[in-house]
Amino acid sequence: MTKQHKKLQWKNSISTWKLIGICLAAVLLAGGIFFFSYFKVSNVEVMGSSYYSESEVRDMILQGPLAGNTVLAPIFCSTDDTGDIPFVEGFRVKQMNHNTIVISVKEKKPVGCIPYLDSYVYFDRNGVFIESSRDRMEKVPYFQGIQVDKVVKNEKLPIKGTPVLETAVALSTIFQKNDLLPEYIEFDENYQISMIYGDITIKLGENTQLENKMARVFAILPLITGKKGILHVESSDENSKPTFEMEKEEVTAENWTGGYDENGDYTGDGEYDENGKYVGPKPMTELDYALENWVGGYDEEGDYTGWGEYDEYLNYVGSAPTQEELDANGDWHGGYNEYGGYNKTGEYDREGNYVGPKPDSSSGNGNYDDSSSDDGNYDDGYYDDGSYDEGYYGDSYYADESYDDGYYGYE
Repeated sequence: MTKQHKKLQWKNSISTWKLIGICLAAVLLAGGIFFFSYFKVSNVEVMGSSYYSESEVRDMILQGPLAGNTVLAPIFCSTDDTGDIPFVEGFRVKQMNHNTIVISVKEKKPVGCIPYLDSYVYFDRNGVFIESSRDRMEKVPYFQGIQVDKVVKNEKLPIKGTPVLETAVALSTIFQKNDLLPEYIEFDENYQISMIYGDITIKLGENTQLENKMARVFAILPLITGKKGILHVESSDENSKPTFEMEKEEVTAENWTGGYDENGDYTGDGEYDENGKYVGPKPMTELDYALENWVGGYDEEGDYTGWGEYDEYLNYVGSAPTQEELDANGDWHGGYNEYGGYNKTGEYDREGNYVGPKPDSSSGNGNYDDSSSDDGNYDDGYYDDGSYDEGYYGDSYYADESYDDGYYGYE
């Protein structure tokens, strides 16, 4: 065999291997394309998640290019390392068919939570601190009246009194069977249990016969929804009946149902309702009460006219109160002096309770006040610090630097 023939044979051999390599690469590429297209994740099912939505779980788990393949996702996405994801112990990903995977969420099971510092501490049925969060999970029973000195994650909470933990576990089991979870559950110093449902307080008493007590609560609660009061279910005796102590709503001018006379005719101020029931006289509105106790109504001569802008001591007090002025006071219900007279700036309400100064009003800062004091007496020029003013207004200069050479009030 000549040298030239051997060289030609070597070139043919190299070409053959190149062809084989190209064919293998093509097969692998085709196989890869088929593998990632045929086993592409197009459907995701989520099981066992009660705290997070399906989309939230998918975003947590299916990260990275391999998460889009139904064969590789179970291998690379199943994990027990949940990082800082609250209430989750782990995720398991399983292939259902060539384009569907199922994510199973293994959750921590809190039976209750308590406030601690600026967060909520969640514990399991063994009393172990399993999670903390600044956000309160509405599906977990919330307990007030439970004090702990410190908390350590994955350790048992130092809760004083075994009835607390027993009650939390028992109530959690009961609430899992229905959706009537209260706003919160409260323990008093004697471990007496109360549950709060809006304006309704349910007194359960001691941690005895909770199943029977709660069965009664769930039967009665829909009948008293919308009312205010206390439902007493303290007794565990099956022969005893729960009692509802309804809170009487204060009758105001807004909810008064009267206006009819004894004959059933509407007069506007009759003391009967439309059914002939006696409901008493119409309550006074805030404006009615303010006008009735208004300290003004006198003219400059001291004669009572009803609309004059002076009080009986000839102090200028302005015009009579209006509804617009009362509305502008917002939640502040003062304006009465200590003797019950309405002067718009008094620091008492109509019941005589001290409510403080009117918002944005200045008082006690040493400025001269030419109006009457709360007791109706005229201020003759003494300041809060005890100094005396002989009748001049400061140095006779106003805040805008204009000059006044007259006397102010007291001569």
